[in-house]
Amino acid sequence: MISYNVEGVKLPAIKRRQNSAWIKAVAASYGKKIGEIAYIFVDDKKILDVNQQYLQHDYYTDIITFDYSHADTISGDLFISLDTVRSNAKQIGTSYEQELNRVIIHGILHLCGINDKGPGEREMMEAAENKALKMR
Repeated sequence: MISYNVEGVKLPAIKRRQNSAWIKAVAASYGKKIGEIAYIFVDDKKILDVNQQYLQHDYYTDIITFDYSHADTISGDLFISLDTVRSNAKQIGTSYEQELNRVIIHGILHLCGINDKGPGEREMMEAAENKALKMR
């Protein structure tokens, strides 16, 4: 099950059924099934609080993914700062909707086992994001 939640912000204009079908298709392309996925859309203040409290990071980010996956079933809580998504979209010259879709699938790709912190991993993540966005 995929749920869409908000804390302190308005829910973005997401077609939930279409979005959920896309997420399931992307997960399936990695041999994964969807368990419990909770998107929590927040503002920058909340994402900073989560980052400080749970990861001891003192900075803003677009997404924080908490992974509760087991075997081939992916589950997790995905906190997305709509403020950071909006500012990133402006900075890179893309639409808010396009950047939001990229961030939404970024968290799913993490749950599927794709990382982006080590050498060469960022490029692999970007390629996976682009492939997933074409599936939309």
